[in-house]
Amino acid sequence: MKVLSIQSAVAHGHVGNSAATFPLQRMGVEVVPVNTVNFSNHTGYGSWRGPVMAASDVADVLAGVEERGVFAEVDVVLSGYQGGTGIGDVIVDAVRRVKAANPSAVYVCDPVMGNARSGCFVAPEIPVLLRDRVVPVADVICPNQFELGFLTGTEPTTMESTLAAADLARATGPSTVLVTSVERPDREEGTLETAVVDATGAWVVRTPQLPFKANGSGDVTAALFAAHLRRTGDPAASLEHTVSSVFDLLEATLASGARELRIVEAQDVFANPRLQFTAERVR
Repeated sequence: MKVLSIQSAVAHGHVGNSAATFPLQRMGVEVVPVNTVNFSNHTGYGSWRGPVMAASDVADVLAGVEERGVFAEVDVVLSGYQGGTGIGDVIVDAVRRVKAANPSAVYVCDPVMGNARSGCFVAPEIPVLLRDRVVPVADVICPNQFELGFLTGTEPTTMESTLAAADLARATGPSTVLVTSVERPDREEGTLETAVVDATGAWVVRTPQLPFKANGSGDVTAALFAAHLRRTGDPAASLEHTVSSVFDLLEATLASGARELRIVEAQDVFANPRLQFTAERVR
């Protein structure tokens, strides 16, 4: 499997391509990382250095990759944090070119814009661009519950409203929706849920809610789910494998006391998930 991953990169820590590339490689997946920013660290620190890549530069890198004949080998295009407002159109064009070279390729979009606790942390134009021009061409999207609400103009809180919002998102183009950080008021105390919805049904995995926030965990989740779904075609099994790996990664990070994800130390969880959680069919 080969994944063309178009998202951010940082020198210190693990977000964007700096979070997605190594876990995919440990799964045996070839990764072609194309960076939309080159920051010193993620923006959660409040300050950072380094450039947002110009859309023309990202397009130029992609053109060079295409000239090597790589697009015909790409199975999955994965996108995440976009940086500048022109990147969305570059990604959409790259998806079109990859699918022309390999019609079986799929596009997995992580519509990074914010979360329920922090609100939006991208430029105001980015969420609208994602909703109107990027998400409709995706085959799979991986929003958190907050992002799903923006994409669909809803406020999902219950399981029913979250599934309904996922259906609204699917009606715009994507066939599969993975929803992370699902927090509903009637869930078991101290738990967090992740759901996947497609034309065949909906499944939920429930895990303990760990008492910290880890930047980059959503990027790892989207990458692993993209690879598992491409490999198996089974949304429930892909959900189980992904959540199993990410939970163990987060537990290892929490135990270490570190702020950044312990991706290198926990690398075996990507290659050999414990499968300690079972997906429950909810529709």
